[in-house]
Amino acid sequence: MSASGGGKAIIAAFLANMGIALAKLVAWLLSGSASMLAEAVHSIADSGNQILLLIGGRKSRREADRAHPFGYGRERYVSAFVVSIILFSLGGLFAIYEGVDKLRHPHELDEQWWWLPILVLVIAIGLESFSLRTAVKESNVVREEGQSWVSFVRRAKAPELPVVLLEDAGALTGLSFALLGVGLTVITGNSVFDALGTLMIGVLLVLIAIVLGIETKSLLVGEGASTADLDRIVDAITRGDAVEKLIHIKTLYLGPDELLVAAKIALSADKSVREAADDIDDIEERIRAVVPAARIIYIEPDVYRPAIDPEPPTDAFVLKSSD
Repeated sequence: MSASGGGKAIIAAFLANMGIALAKLVAWLLSGSASMLAEAVHSIADSGNQILLLIGGRKSRREADRAHPFGYGRERYVSAFVVSIILFSLGGLFAIYEGVDKLRHPHELDEQWWWLPILVLVIAIGLESFSLRTAVKESNVVREEGQSWVSFVRRAKAPELPVVLLEDAGALTGLSFALLGVGLTVITGNSVFDALGTLMIGVLLVLIAIVLGIETKSLLVGEGASTADLDRIVDAITRGDAVEKLIHIKTLYLGPDELLVAAKIALSADKSVREAADDIDDIEERIRAVVPAARIIYIEPDVYRPAIDPEPPTDAFVLKSSD
């Protein structure tokens, strides 16, 4: 997986979640806390999600073949979309169900082990903080200077880092809800607070899953280059005297690290085929220099005829991405 895939962040999150899940299960079995059960399922789901992301990264490296001539780069998008479904169903809906059930049938905390959930939650917050710190550090390598975290999550073409960031941020928030619910239950002796903490965890996971689903769906459908990258590509094409006119251009991400660029350009009508080929080679070199992800480039030479093809506005021939 490329650096943009955040391999270190995924592995750190997986190790943290597996350890936390086991501790939470033990705490739930001994104390009977509903919040601990919801959090345990949450951590198990997150661990499975990290495995899916690693599998998707591995599959995406397969060589292109006749069935998939543009390769398997979108496997990473598929894995991220499945992650959002698992987080929604196994994480969020289960937690909501468990919270409602405990509201209807209250279950008191075990008097002997009441302290164990609190200890586990405090340790889990420390481990999740380490995992989130690793994800932030990995994200800062590819995040543009001055770009907000909301924009990074929405615009990142590599889905792994936004997934891990949202999972870790959600996990820390969920742990805080669980700690609040368990703590109030211990102080007041009322198990309703434990059930409410479980419900809050479930609603949080559902919201995160919806955000992930929307963003990864957009990547699966197909997104073009960002506005900044598109401007760089257009400038690279039109720079110099060879190109008389950029007639048409479209871009599409075939995978997180592979951008397709297709453009029709107007060259001088009196140029030979050899001269046109040399100009196209120069254009491709310039595009790759400013946008390295532009690995597949198709340039169609043409002759611009204003009388037949009147000059359209920029928005008519440039397909921009959603940002």
